[in-house]
Formats: sequence, structure tokens, C-alpha cells
Amino acid sequence: METRKKFFMDCHLAGRKYHDADEVWNELKVGTELQLQRDVENRYDPDAVAVMYKKAGEEPYCLGYIPRIDNETIAAILEMGWTNLFECRISKINADAHPENQIHLTIKIVRNKMKS
Repeated sequence: METRKKFFMDCHLAGRKYHDADEVWNELKVGTELQLQRDVENRYDPDAVAVMYKKAGEEPYCLGYIPRIDNETIAAILEMGWTNLFECRISKINADAHPENQIHLTIKIVRNKMKS
């Protein structure tokens, strides 16, 4: 049996208090799927990868970023056009924690549906 997803990394959501998480907080749960989006115009981090939450029919909400110490490889892969390679989900959420530790993410690599 082929594995459809492979663990890549766990991390916290960086910069959560500076972005849109409060606007959709009540919708965020363990297991919520999020999207990773390269932010090439980020003046603070040349390898910035935004973590986005999309609601049907609405513009996506930026919840924060992959931490700087963890984003270089993901940024490079996204820049190469592999936008569907990763699956990002909330693995832990705690409203009482420090804002940098309120949301934890699990990122997996998804099997390519096209085989050679």
C-alpha cells in the first residue's frame, strides 16, 4: 500500500498576533486545513512563507508565517511552482497560550498523483 502523505515538519505559527487570526479564530480547529503561500515581498524575511486560511467565496486570511528558522526549504519548493506539494493543518490550538504558541501546525508532503 502506498503512503499518500509523508510527515515533513511540525512548527508553531509565527507572527499570529500581527495578522488575521482573530478575525476567524472561532472557525479554527485542530485539523483545519491551511495553505502555504510564498511572500516574496516580505521586507523582514527573504524566505517568508505565509500561512493562509481560505473561506469559500472570500479572500484568504493571513494567519501568520512559518517560523524563519524553518522556512527556507519550503520557500524554495514553493518558488519552483510546487504549490500543491504540502498539506498544512492545525495540530494544536490553545487560546490561553502566548500568541506565538497558540497555533501549532503539521506539514506533510502529499504524494504526486501523476506517476512516471
